[in-house]
Amino acid sequence: MESTRTDTGNSDTIALFPLKSVLFPKGRLPLQIFEQRYLNLVTQCLRSNSGFGVCLLREGEEVMRPGTRQQVHRIGMLARIVDWDQLPNGLLGITVEGERKFEVEDCHYEDSQLLMARVRYSDTDYAGEPPLEVDESQEALVDLVEQLVSHPVINKLGMNIAYHDLRELGWRLSELVPLTLERKQALLELNDPYQRIRDIEELLHRLMDES
Repeated sequence: MESTRTDTGNSDTIALFPLKSVLFPKGRLPLQIFEQRYLNLVTQCLRSNSGFGVCLLREGEEVMRPGTRQQVHRIGMLARIVDWDQLPNGLLGITVEGERKFEVEDCHYEDSQLLMARVRYSDTDYAGEPPLEVDESQEALVDLVEQLVSHPVINKLGMNIAYHDLRELGWRLSELVPLTLERKQALLELNDPYQRIRDIEELLHRLMDES
C-alpha cells in the first residue's frame, strides 16, 4: 500500500483506519497499535512516508472481531504519522496528523483484513490552504482555543496552531469543544469555513444555555 498523491480532486487508493474519532487538518491524534493488520500498515507507512485514512465508524467497533464488519462515514481525513514510540504497556504508540479531507468512493477488504478505499481528495480542508483573516468578533473563539490547547493532554500533542487563521480556528474548535462525534463529523463534512464557524458559535451558545 502506498499513497503519495494528494493533489486536489485526485482519486487514490488508501487503507482506512476506522475509529471512534474525527480528525481535522493539522489536528493530531495519538493511537495505540496492536492488531497485526495495523502494525503492518504502520510499518509500510513509515517505510514509504505515506499515509492512511481516518474515518469515523458508522457501525462496528474499532477492534474487529471474527464475523463482523465495519461501516464508516464517507468523509474522512488523510493522516500521516508524525511520531511513534513503544508505550509503557509494550504496545506501539503513534501520533498522526490530519492532512487532507477526502470522500470515500468505494471500499473493500483485503485478505489482510485491511479496509481499502478509493477516495477523492477534497478541494477544501487541507493543510497549507491560504489563511483567512479572523475578525474582532471572533477573538473570543481564539481565546477559547488557546485555553483548550493549554490543557496538558492537548498541549503534549505539540500542534503548530495558526490561531488567527479562520480555517484553522474552525478545525481546532471542531476537535476540542466537547461535542458528540456525530456533530464533529457534520462539521468536518462542511466545505465552507465561514459556515463551520457559524455552526460552532451556535453550538457554543447552546452549551452555555444548558450549563
